[in-house]
This record gives sequence, C-alpha cells and structure tokens, in this order.
Amino acid sequence: MTITPDKALYRLMTWLSPAYPVGAYTYSHGLEQAFEMGLVTTPKSTQHWIADILCHGGGFADAVFLCEAYRTANDPSALARVAAHALAYAPTTELALESESQGAAFIAVTDAAWPEARLERLTKQADEPHAYAVAVGVAAEGAGIALEDTLHAYLHAFACNLVSAAVRLIPLGQTDGQRITAALEKSVNHTAERAITETIDTLATCAFMADISSMKHETQYTRLFRS
Repeated sequence: MTITPDKALYRLMTWLSPAYPVGAYTYSHGLEQAFEMGLVTTPKSTQHWIADILCHGGGFADAVFLCEAYRTANDPSALARVAAHALAYAPTTELALESESQGAAFIAVTDAAWPEARLERLTKQADEPHAYAVAVGVAAEGAGIALEDTLHAYLHAFACNLVSAAVRLIPLGQTDGQRITAALEKSVNHTAERAITETIDTLATCAFMADISSMKHETQYTRLFRS
C-alpha cells in the first residue's frame, strides 16, 4: 500500500503529535531524577543529557527497533523476534512501562481511528505488551509511509517530549526549550542515519547515567512523572 505524500505527512503529524493520546507527557525517561540529583539544571546540561539519550541510549534503541519492525512488518515470525527483543531491551522497570504503555495506547487509538491490518496482526500474534517504537514502525509500514520520514518524526517527538519535561521541571522558559530543540536537530539526524544501517544483532547502548536515573526514580520521594 502506498499513499500520497500529503496523506503520509498528515498521518505522521497526527500519530506523533503531543495531542495523540499515548500519554507521553507523563514520562520523563529518568530526567526527573537527573534533575533531583543536580545533573540537569541548565539549558546546556539539558541539551547534552537529551542528546546523549538520543545518540547513545533509549532514543537510539527505539530508532533501531522501529526500523526493524518496519522492515519485518510482513514477516510474522521475524516481527515477533523484533517485538520480543524490544521488550527485553528496556533496562529498567519504569522505562519498560514507558514504552509498553505508550505502545498499548498507540495501538488502541490507531486501531480505532486508522485501522491497519498489519497492526491488528501484531496484537493478535502474541498476548503480551508491544514496545511503542515497534507499534509505530508497523503502523507506518502498513500505511505506506516512508521509513526515513517515520524515523525522523519519531525521534523528533521523543526529543520534544523530553524538552517539554525539562521545561516543567527545571524550570526552563519556553524560548530556552525551543533553543534546545533547535540544537538537538543534529542529534536527531545523526541518530536516524545510524539507525537505518543498524540491526538488533549489533545494537548496543551506553547511556548509563540515564538508566541509573531511571532506577533511582522508582523510589524518588515526590515526583511529577511516571519514569
């Protein structure tokens, strides 16, 4: 199935908009704990923290799983392997919750508003959660949206959600938030280029402080976010 560029853009803008009800605004990917620990307190440190996650942590892993899900969307056995690997790759309970909850919400809303056979098949082939990136990859392939466009849109949404969390936490002004988003353009592009050529067999991440922050967040006394 192929769709016109304007329809593809419309769906991408809708699916990965902050208004799409997947609950992304309730997660900080460990950023809340990083702020609590004094690791992220300024626009510059925020930019570097998010860039590291994009290039070396969960953002990069999500990008690889999205690509692999897109490429295997028509091969149920291969897709099942990708989906299982994506679930197992989450380094902490909260990051697993972040991915699985958004994945479930994305599948439910998309199935209701934009029904797609491949996405429906994904939910039926295994009675288990599905990672958000995997669900987006399968839906995009089924809709005939280009992989490169999907990947850039997903990473942009991932980065913007963390910037939004930082604006509320630190707090940063809205203009500083947009300066950070602009500065992250290079990281998003770099991650997308790498993810296209990566596979789950060679995938490796090393954003250890982000993972540790997520672990510590599980017992943080007061918090605004679920991760």
